[in-house]
Amino acid sequence: MEKVNSLVSKKPVVIFSLSSCCMSHTVKSLFYDLGVNVDVHELDEEDQGKEMEGALANLIGRNPPVPVVFIGGRLIGSTDRVMSLHLCGNLVKLLKDAGALWL
Repeated sequence: MEKVNSLVSKKPVVIFSLSSCCMSHTVKSLFYDLGVNVDVHELDEEDQGKEMEGALANLIGRNPPVPVVFIGGRLIGSTDRVMSLHLCGNLVKLLKDAGALWL
């Protein structure tokens, strides 16, 4: 979890993903379409990916845990939570508050 916390603290928006996960692709696409510069960590391509995946699974209580989204250093959750925030209009506000969007 130490590596996860370190990565999350460095950028406004961090996504932990698997390169082959369609739900991860959907979440990443949403952020890219909004114009957000996302720090993406593909766990299947990271040196400590398996360890981070295990820590994230423990954190959110499911396996596989991806995608896992952090905004402003705060755990947002997975696809369902991100899409819910977007549909009710709260995602953009969170992104602005975290400094990930300026407009």
